[in-house]
Amino acid sequence: MPASAPPPVEPAAPPPAPPPTPTDMIQEAEAEGEVAAGSFSRNSAVGTVNWGTATLVGVFAGLLYGGSKEASASVSKDAEVMLKMGNTPDKREQYRLMRDAMEKRFIRVAKGSLVGGARLGMFTATFFGIQNLLIDTRGVHDVFNIAGAGSATAAAFGLILPGSMMWRARNVLVGSALGAGICFPLGWIQLKLAEKANLEIANSKPSSDLTEGKGNQSRVGAAIERLEGSLKK
Repeated sequence: MPASAPPPVEPAAPPPAPPPTPTDMIQEAEAEGEVAAGSFSRNSAVGTVNWGTATLVGVFAGLLYGGSKEASASVSKDAEVMLKMGNTPDKREQYRLMRDAMEKRFIRVAKGSLVGGARLGMFTATFFGIQNLLIDTRGVHDVFNIAGAGSATAAAFGLILPGSMMWRARNVLVGSALGAGICFPLGWIQLKLAEKANLEIANSKPSSDLTEGKGNQSRVGAAIERLEGSLKK
Protein backbone atom coordinates (compact mmCIF):
# COMPACT_ATOMS: atom_id res chain seq x y z
CA MET A 1 0.00 0.00 0.00
CA PRO A 2 1.68 3.29 -1.08
CA ALA A 3 2.62 5.83 1.56
CA SER A 4 0.37 8.85 1.83
CA ALA A 5 1.86 12.16 0.67
CA PRO A 6 2.60 14.67 3.44
CA PRO A 7 0.13 17.55 3.71
CA PRO A 8 1.23 20.80 2.00
CA VAL A 9 2.97 23.21 4.25
CA GLU A 10 1.07 26.46 4.56
CA PRO A 11 3.21 29.64 4.29
CA ALA A 12 3.77 31.40 7.55
CA ALA A 13 1.72 34.53 8.07
CA PRO A 14 3.75 37.74 7.95
CA PRO A 15 4.41 39.22 11.36
CA PRO A 16 2.05 42.05 12.28
CA ALA A 17 3.36 45.53 11.76
CA PRO A 18 4.49 47.12 15.00
CA PRO A 19 2.20 49.84 16.29
CA PRO A 20 3.40 53.34 15.55
CA THR A 21 5.27 54.95 18.34
CA PRO A 22 4.24 58.37 19.68
CA THR A 23 7.32 59.87 18.03
CA ASP A 24 6.29 58.53 14.62
CA MET A 25 2.74 59.84 15.07
CA ILE A 26 4.02 63.30 16.04
CA GLN A 27 6.36 63.43 13.05
CA GLU A 28 3.60 62.35 10.67
CA ALA A 29 1.21 64.97 12.07
CA GLU A 30 3.88 67.67 11.75
CA ALA A 31 4.56 66.68 8.13
CA GLU A 32 0.85 66.77 7.26
CA GLY A 33 0.50 70.13 8.99
CA GLU A 34 3.43 71.58 7.03
CA VAL A 35 1.97 70.37 3.73
CA ALA A 36 -1.47 71.70 4.57
CA ALA A 37 -0.05 75.03 5.70
CA GLY A 38 2.03 75.36 2.53
CA SER A 39 -0.91 74.63 0.24
CA PHE A 40 -3.16 76.98 2.23
CA SER A 41 -0.72 79.88 2.13
CA ARG A 42 -0.10 79.36 -1.57
CA ASN A 43 -3.78 79.13 -2.49
CA SER A 44 -5.03 81.91 -0.22
CA ALA A 45 -2.47 84.67 -0.58
CA VAL A 46 -3.59 88.08 0.58
CA GLY A 47 -5.43 89.99 -2.13
CA THR A 48 -5.78 87.18 -4.66
CA VAL A 49 -8.95 87.00 -6.76
CA ASN A 50 -10.46 83.94 -8.40
CA TRP A 51 -9.99 84.10 -12.16
CA GLY A 52 -13.39 82.68 -13.11
CA THR A 53 -15.32 84.88 -10.69
CA ALA A 54 -13.50 88.01 -11.81
CA THR A 55 -14.09 87.21 -15.48
CA LEU A 56 -17.79 86.59 -14.87
CA VAL A 57 -18.14 89.89 -13.00
CA GLY A 58 -16.32 91.67 -15.82
CA VAL A 59 -18.65 90.19 -18.44
CA PHE A 60 -21.78 91.26 -16.56
CA ALA A 61 -20.37 94.72 -15.90
CA GLY A 62 -19.56 95.07 -19.59
CA LEU A 63 -23.06 93.99 -20.53
CA LEU A 64 -24.61 96.62 -18.28
CA TYR A 65 -22.22 99.36 -19.38
CA GLY A 66 -22.56 98.66 -23.09
CA GLY A 67 -26.34 98.41 -22.94
CA SER A 68 -26.77 101.57 -20.90
CA LYS A 69 -24.38 103.48 -23.17
CA GLU A 70 -26.31 102.53 -26.31
CA ALA A 71 -29.64 103.22 -24.60
CA SER A 72 -28.55 106.74 -23.64
CA ALA A 73 -27.13 107.36 -27.11
CA SER A 74 -30.43 106.40 -28.77
CA VAL A 75 -32.36 109.19 -27.01
CA SER A 76 -31.52 111.69 -29.73
CA LYS A 77 -32.55 109.24 -32.42
CA ASP A 78 -35.86 108.66 -30.65
CA ALA A 79 -36.42 112.40 -30.66
CA GLU A 80 -35.95 112.43 -34.44
CA VAL A 81 -38.48 109.62 -34.80
CA MET A 82 -41.01 111.49 -32.67
CA LEU A 83 -40.50 114.56 -34.86
CA LYS A 84 -41.19 112.52 -37.97
CA MET A 85 -44.29 111.03 -36.39
CA GLY A 86 -45.57 114.50 -35.59
CA ASN A 87 -45.19 115.53 -39.24
CA THR A 88 -46.92 112.38 -40.52
CA PRO A 89 -50.75 112.51 -40.45
CA ASP A 90 -51.22 108.87 -41.45
CA LYS A 91 -51.70 106.59 -38.40
CA ARG A 92 -50.34 103.53 -40.17
CA GLU A 93 -47.17 105.38 -41.10
CA GLN A 94 -46.80 106.53 -37.50
CA TYR A 95 -47.14 102.95 -36.24
CA ARG A 96 -44.59 101.79 -38.80
CA LEU A 97 -42.12 104.47 -37.75
CA MET A 98 -42.61 103.60 -34.08
CA ARG A 99 -42.12 99.88 -34.73
CA ASP A 100 -38.98 100.47 -36.80
CA ALA A 101 -37.57 102.76 -34.11
CA MET A 102 -38.22 100.18 -31.37
CA GLU A 103 -36.63 97.39 -33.40
CA LYS A 104 -33.54 99.44 -34.20
CA ARG A 105 -33.22 100.54 -30.59
CA PHE A 106 -33.45 96.95 -29.34
CA ILE A 107 -30.81 95.84 -31.84
CA ARG A 108 -28.47 98.69 -30.88
CA VAL A 109 -28.82 98.02 -27.15
CA ALA A 110 -28.34 94.26 -27.57
CA LYS A 111 -25.30 94.75 -29.79
CA GLY A 112 -23.79 97.28 -27.39
CA SER A 113 -24.34 94.92 -24.47
CA LEU A 114 -22.68 91.99 -26.23
CA VAL A 115 -19.73 94.03 -27.43
CA GLY A 116 -19.23 95.65 -24.00
CA GLY A 117 -19.45 92.31 -22.20
CA ALA A 118 -16.98 90.68 -24.58
CA ARG A 119 -14.47 93.53 -24.34
CA LEU A 120 -14.54 93.95 -20.58
CA GLY A 121 -14.64 90.18 -20.05
CA MET A 122 -11.55 89.69 -22.23
CA PHE A 123 -9.76 92.52 -20.43
CA THR A 124 -10.61 91.12 -16.98
CA ALA A 125 -9.68 87.55 -17.95
CA THR A 126 -6.34 88.68 -19.39
CA PHE A 127 -5.50 90.85 -16.39
CA PHE A 128 -6.23 88.27 -13.71
CA GLY A 129 -4.74 85.45 -15.79
CA ILE A 130 -1.42 87.31 -16.05
CA GLN A 131 -1.61 88.22 -12.36
CA ASN A 132 -2.12 84.60 -11.29
CA LEU A 133 0.69 83.52 -13.62
CA LEU A 134 3.05 86.01 -11.98
CA ILE A 135 1.98 84.81 -8.52
CA ASP A 136 2.72 81.18 -9.43
CA THR A 137 6.02 82.10 -11.08
CA ARG A 138 7.37 84.42 -8.37
CA GLY A 139 5.84 82.56 -5.43
CA VAL A 140 4.67 85.78 -3.78
CA HIS A 141 1.80 88.20 -4.29
CA ASP A 142 2.70 91.86 -4.03
CA VAL A 143 1.99 95.15 -5.77
CA PHE A 144 4.48 94.37 -8.55
CA ASN A 145 2.29 91.49 -9.76
CA ILE A 146 -0.69 93.82 -10.10
CA ALA A 147 1.36 96.52 -11.82
CA GLY A 148 2.93 93.99 -14.20
CA ALA A 149 -0.45 92.47 -15.05
CA GLY A 150 -1.92 95.91 -15.74
CA SER A 151 1.03 96.91 -17.91
CA ALA A 152 0.97 93.67 -19.93
CA THR A 153 -2.80 93.76 -20.40
CA ALA A 154 -2.83 97.38 -21.56
CA ALA A 155 0.06 96.69 -23.93
CA ALA A 156 -1.70 93.65 -25.39
CA PHE A 157 -4.92 95.55 -26.03
CA GLY A 158 -2.96 98.45 -27.50
CA LEU A 159 -1.34 96.01 -29.92
CA ILE A 160 -4.63 94.67 -31.29
CA LEU A 161 -6.12 98.10 -31.97
CA PRO A 162 -6.51 98.94 -35.67
CA GLY A 163 -3.90 101.13 -37.31
CA SER A 164 -0.39 101.07 -38.73
CA MET A 165 2.54 99.37 -37.04
CA MET A 166 3.90 102.68 -35.78
CA TRP A 167 0.51 103.53 -34.31
CA ARG A 168 0.28 100.13 -32.62
CA ALA A 169 3.82 100.43 -31.24
CA ARG A 170 2.88 103.82 -29.79
CA ASN A 171 -0.25 102.31 -28.26
CA VAL A 172 1.80 99.50 -26.72
CA LEU A 173 4.25 101.92 -25.09
CA VAL A 174 1.57 104.29 -23.85
CA GLY A 175 -0.66 101.44 -22.63
CA SER A 176 2.22 99.75 -20.83
CA ALA A 177 3.16 102.94 -19.00
CA LEU A 178 -0.42 103.88 -18.15
CA GLY A 179 -1.29 100.34 -17.02
CA ALA A 180 1.65 100.18 -14.64
CA GLY A 181 1.11 103.73 -13.39
CA ILE A 182 -2.59 103.20 -12.66
CA CYS A 183 -2.41 99.65 -11.27
CA PHE A 184 0.54 100.28 -8.93
CA PRO A 185 -1.29 102.60 -6.48
CA LEU A 186 -4.56 100.72 -6.87
CA GLY A 187 -2.81 97.42 -6.15
CA TRP A 188 -1.09 98.89 -3.10
CA ILE A 189 -4.43 100.09 -1.74
CA GLN A 190 -6.03 96.70 -2.44
CA LEU A 191 -3.30 94.77 -0.62
CA LYS A 192 -3.38 97.13 2.37
CA LEU A 193 -7.15 96.79 2.68
CA ALA A 194 -6.91 92.99 2.39
CA GLU A 195 -4.20 92.84 5.06
CA LYS A 196 -6.26 95.05 7.38
CA ALA A 197 -9.35 92.87 6.86
CA ASN A 198 -7.39 89.68 7.57
CA LEU A 199 -5.88 91.24 10.68
CA GLU A 200 -9.30 92.18 12.01
CA ILE A 201 -10.58 88.67 11.33
CA ALA A 202 -7.59 87.17 13.13
CA ASN A 203 -8.11 89.47 16.13
CA SER A 204 -11.79 88.58 16.36
CA LYS A 205 -11.13 84.82 16.47
CA PRO A 206 -9.62 84.60 20.01
CA SER A 207 -12.60 86.39 21.55
CA SER A 208 -15.04 84.02 19.86
CA ASP A 209 -12.94 81.01 20.90
CA LEU A 210 -12.86 82.31 24.49
CA THR A 211 -16.63 82.73 24.53
CA GLU A 212 -17.11 79.23 23.18
CA GLY A 213 -14.70 77.86 25.79
CA LYS A 214 -16.62 79.57 28.58
CA GLY A 215 -19.85 78.12 27.24
CA ASN A 216 -18.36 74.64 27.20
CA GLN A 217 -17.06 75.05 30.76
CA SER A 218 -20.46 76.21 31.97
CA ARG A 219 -22.14 73.20 30.38
CA VAL A 220 -19.60 70.84 31.93
CA GLY A 221 -20.06 72.49 35.32
CA ALA A 222 -23.84 72.13 35.08
CA ALA A 223 -23.48 68.45 34.21
CA ILE A 224 -21.16 67.90 37.20
CA GLU A 225 -23.61 69.64 39.54
CA ARG A 226 -26.49 67.47 38.29
CA LEU A 227 -24.38 64.35 38.81
CA GLU A 228 -23.49 65.41 42.37
CA GLY A 229 -27.13 66.10 43.14
CA SER A 230 -28.20 62.65 41.91
CA LEU A 231 -25.46 60.98 44.01
CA LYS A 232 -26.52 62.83 47.16
CA LYS A 233 -30.08 61.60 46.69
